[in-house]
Amino acid sequence: MLGITVLTERQERHVRPSVDELAALVRRVGGAGDRFLVVCRVPDLPESFVQLWHETGADYTLEYRDGGPERHFAVRLDAVERVIEAVVGWARQEPGWDAGLVWEPVGLPVPQPPPPLELAEKDEKALLERMRELLVGGYATRAELVEAAEEFLVTAERRPVSREQARQLVDRMWLERVAEQAAWVGETDPERITRAFDALSEAGITAREHFTCCRGCGVAEIGGAGEPDARGFVFFHHQSTDSAAAGYGLTLHYGGFDGAEETTVAVGREVVAALGELGLSTDWNGDPGRAIAVPSLDWRRRLVG
Repeated sequence: MLGITVLTERQERHVRPSVDELAALVRRVGGAGDRFLVVCRVPDLPESFVQLWHETGADYTLEYRDGGPERHFAVRLDAVERVIEAVVGWARQEPGWDAGLVWEPVGLPVPQPPPPLELAEKDEKALLERMRELLVGGYATRAELVEAAEEFLVTAERRPVSREQARQLVDRMWLERVAEQAAWVGETDPERITRAFDALSEAGITAREHFTCCRGCGVAEIGGAGEPDARGFVFFHHQSTDSAAAGYGLTLHYGGFDGAEETTVAVGREVVAALGELGLSTDWNGDPGRAIAVPSLDWRRRLVG
């Protein structure tokens, strides 16, 4: 698996694809509504990416950026295999991945830095706390964090944080969190949650992390989120993520798609067993009307972006 995320014009997001999967995505580029892709590191790093543009019958335009606008380069290629070689080399961080190609500066203008934030102390504190909460939660991308920072203090009368100010703030806090997680060793509790959910998905239970804003929306939407033949479901929503990030544990909602109480209980038992196999303790008494609590978690979710 490659330490990258691939974003496509179709609004797809492919996290840690294999070399073969990346090559297939590159070969696919060219048709209507599927003419570009952007490749970022995991975790995403500001001002570091590769992007590709191609329309069927034309050359491939490959670009990479390694710093500010003055470090943004492009090359035109006529062979898809050469594009794949370069993109895979970048993804693997191979020395000399860009050698042998005639890169030209794109010539983007250098933007002026945004003015400093001028916020009331309580507003600044609230904004920083919310951004930190989202960063620790670990599911938001940099783009989503920028939007959240820009909109957090908006009222009918004012927009105190501009898009540029929000991006500058988010990039600083993002890199601080990336530095924090560099010291983490081994598998973390959120990664165990992911492994348990993957196993449940393979066993016919639709399992979704950080799914919708609340329990009501999650229950209403979970039926369309997995395979049509799934037996049941389990999920936790955004508010539960915030709770886990704050040290209060995780709440899991589950059920059977046939509406039978027996199925709901059976799904609950499978969820508890899957978590237990990975060393995660749960609090559940077998009551189908009671959520499953995962009370003791060290919530260190590595950023992706």
